[in-house]
Amino acid sequence: MKFVIIGYDGPEGEAKRKIHRSAHLRNLEPLDRQGRVVLAGPLTDKAGSLLVLEFETQEEAEEFARHDPYTVHGVFERTEVHPFMQVFPKAP
Repeated sequence: MKFVIIGYDGPEGEAKRKIHRSAHLRNLEPLDRQGRVVLAGPLTDKAGSLLVLEFETQEEAEEFARHDPYTVHGVFERTEVHPFMQVFPKAP
């Protein structure tokens, strides 16, 4: 099942993002190798990041968001996790 994770940057998010980016990307790499990353990236208005990832359960998605380096190190002030149904483009 797909989940949208929205991470909202804290007041020092932009500065901390530069420091913890490599750890954040390393955290996503295993999911990417498994084909579970639909898309991920920063919002260009510097509000935070959007990730669309595949997990078995809501709890698994929330656990991932809670332990991501951007959350742990305060890049994200808060996160939201929502189940998501992809309509377009049609999923394979």
